[in-house]
Amino acid sequence: MIALLQRVSRARVLVEGQVVGEIGRGVLVFLAVERGDGAAKAAALASKVRALRMFPSEKGRMDLNVDQVGGAILVVSQFTLAASCREGNRPSFDPAAPPEEAERLYEDFVAQIKKGPAPVGTGKFRAMMEVDLVNDGPVTFLLQA
Repeated sequence: MIALLQRVSRARVLVEGQVVGEIGRGVLVFLAVERGDGAAKAAALASKVRALRMFPSEKGRMDLNVDQVGGAILVVSQFTLAASCREGNRPSFDPAAPPEEAERLYEDFVAQIKKGPAPVGTGKFRAMMEVDLVNDGPVTFLLQA
């Protein structure tokens, strides 16, 4: 399971011109599910996302997590993060989990994220989405479970 995290001052997801998920200050999570991932990985990664100290304290250091700053979380499925680009010029999506399995684990991840105090928004699984964001910092982290 792969999560690309971006600290944002705002972000939203549109599907067919309609906003389906939107947050102010917080974390935008692009999530890819790989073959062999399971519920334990989803829970561990969700816990890490909540705990990761990526917001500045009054000292200017990244000492605070999303819950501590009263932020929100927006989760967007993005299977292309699981692509292999090692051979040739066309990405191979073989490492990505099949859609039915990926959707189940994406939903497990979202359910785990929702257990915390931060408000949670989502994109729409398997939809063509437009993601509009303002990266704060910029601060971006790649997590793998």
